[in-house]
Amino acid sequence: MAAHVLRLRIALLFGALRGDVRHLVRVALGLLALAAATAAGCWALSSMADADTEVVLAVTVLGGSAVTLGFALAPLIGAADDPLDPRRFALVGLPRGPLTAVLAVAGLISVPILALLALAVTDAIVWGEHGVPWPAAATSVVVGVVTCTLLARVCMAVASLFLSERRSRELSGLFLLAVLVVVVPVGVFLASLEWDGAVPTQLSEAVAALALTPIGAAWAFPGLFAAGDDQAWASLLVALATLAVLALLWAWLVKRLLTTTERPASVRECGGLGWFAVAPGTAGGAVAARSLVYWFRDRRYIVNVLVIPVAAAITVVPLVVAGVPLELAILVPVPFAALLLGWLPHNDLAYDSTAVWMHIASGMRGVSDRMGRLVPVLLVGIPLLAVAVPVAISIHGRWALLPAMVGVCAALFFAGLGLSSVSSVVAPYPVSRPGESPFQQPERTTSTGALSQGLVMLGAVLASAPALWYGWIALTRDVDAAIPALWAGMAAGLGVLLIGLAAGSVLFSRRGGRLMEFAEST
Repeated sequence: MAAHVLRLRIALLFGALRGDVRHLVRVALGLLALAAATAAGCWALSSMADADTEVVLAVTVLGGSAVTLGFALAPLIGAADDPLDPRRFALVGLPRGPLTAVLAVAGLISVPILALLALAVTDAIVWGEHGVPWPAAATSVVVGVVTCTLLARVCMAVASLFLSERRSRELSGLFLLAVLVVVVPVGVFLASLEWDGAVPTQLSEAVAALALTPIGAAWAFPGLFAAGDDQAWASLLVALATLAVLALLWAWLVKRLLTTTERPASVRECGGLGWFAVAPGTAGGAVAARSLVYWFRDRRYIVNVLVIPVAAAITVVPLVVAGVPLELAILVPVPFAALLLGWLPHNDLAYDSTAVWMHIASGMRGVSDRMGRLVPVLLVGIPLLAVAVPVAISIHGRWALLPAMVGVCAALFFAGLGLSSVSSVVAPYPVSRPGESPFQQPERTTSTGALSQGLVMLGAVLASAPALWYGWIALTRDVDAAIPALWAGMAAGLGVLLIGLAAGSVLFSRRGGRLMEFAEST
């Protein structure tokens, strides 16, 4: 049985080389890119044979942790089916125990694992040059590679159990956004560090923490062993415990998969629904899905989103011309962008035109409408700010101000969303109709639009006043005020958001008739 499954795995690998010319070109380019990246990684590792042990340890632990995390995230983000899904063997009647072990071993036969093995062996050779005994280096290679293999198998099984019916490019996009929110700030922070011939203190602390985590313990063991650090044995224990937990989890998942019936009909039914297949099956989920479709397809929404980074970047120009140093002027655009992002949905009901009748006629609760409409802004705003904030702080040069910047942006963004939830119900004003140019605005006989826009912006600034004050103190006098700025901003922003959602929900339920009159009249 084991030989048959392994032969099947090898046949599946070579089967990927069959198909039309376009498929073969994609596969060939992917293999060439992976081979080039693997060769570059092996060369970079081998060039550190003469480097300090601390430097090799930092590079190995950070790189190994990132690769291990990638093996966990790739099955969740990608939409590929597992060719060795245990359910494919359910009708054969194979014993569950041997099947579990064979499928785990078959997972070692893959192109990514072979590339990882080449990098791990090169890393072991480098550690050998630093005096690490070969048993310790070999242990790191075996444990690290097997951990990545089991982690990929476990995550692929989890995806097939819980995400198969919702797998789509929209869900993959959400996973990528989550990865972006984490990776970009960390990358910007690492790039801003100054090595000066030694590992920065912040990086050493990060390496020490990763050495005791499931994703970094196996890769840290030989380096800590070479340095004579007692933490080496703790890392080895964590790595072996991680391996044991993954093995038990894999065995449980195989049992669950073999006793769970797959429902392909639901997959086919949800395949073309886009965001509606991803969102929860509730009223708020339906509003969120419909809003996401509008935000990513209606050019009126797209233009509004694209204008924000441009308008925020332009604020630097007059400040620099007036003589403000660039490292200070660069701190202005990001809070300004946060304010605009929070202000963006202040008139979202008007963009629905007559489509708002669906929400009112169905008797939808106000909280479902209000919360669902904020989902697109959150999906756009949070990743944008997560990237922009560390970039601005990196250009400024003082990372101690990062909490203050986060607090100020959170206050402006969330407070703006809360006030917009009220404004769009109380004071909507006419906008261009669906399909019309976003730069074409209808004539307005009242000043309601200008008044509501100004009040939302002014209210967001006033709610953010404590965070702005602490942030100014941290910038000009005492950097310790950055932490109070963070908590003041989070508390004010989230508080106004919750109050605004509650008030907007009540007003939406009570003003349904007037909202319909407004939609018909415009």
